[in-house]
Amino acid sequence: MSRLALAVAQIVAARDYTCWLLDSIPSAEWFRTPPEGVTHVAWQVGHLAMAEYSLTLRRMRGERHEDERLIGPDFLAAFGRDSRPGLDPGQYPPAPEIRATFDRVHQQALLELEGVDDADLDTPLTQPHRLCRTKMDALWWCSRHEMLHAGPIGLLRRLAGYPPLW
Repeated sequence: MSRLALAVAQIVAARDYTCWLLDSIPSAEWFRTPPEGVTHVAWQVGHLAMAEYSLTLRRMRGERHEDERLIGPDFLAAFGRDSRPGLDPGQYPPAPEIRATFDRVHQQALLELEGVDDADLDTPLTQPHRLCRTKMDALWWCSRHEMLHAGPIGLLRRLAGYPPLW
């Protein structure tokens, strides 16, 4: 298996796990915030969409004008690295729109990654990242980052009173 195929398999596995969690939480519950007010599912999912776009598309091949149809600038700002989960659902797109962007970015990433040359994975990123120097680093971080955020999604699910999935 090529390095690219292995990295893509890890991204897919992480996404499958996240979707398994999300599919057990009605979208009407995505803005539920625990009393501590730390985060909600909607922000976690929007942040994952932004991160996958940034790591697998923008940093791999640069920004493109058509990316605005994939994930708009307002979405990127609402869920970017420096954003914080807000308690007002009105400051975000509706949960089904967040999920659609999450799914659309993932489909586009998988489509474009098919065309990446394995030899190109050691080249520096088109935009710097504090944890990644090369394209390969960005792909590995994409799957790890997703699993990192699956934890809070699972915790939020349980805090909302849903039973364990296993």
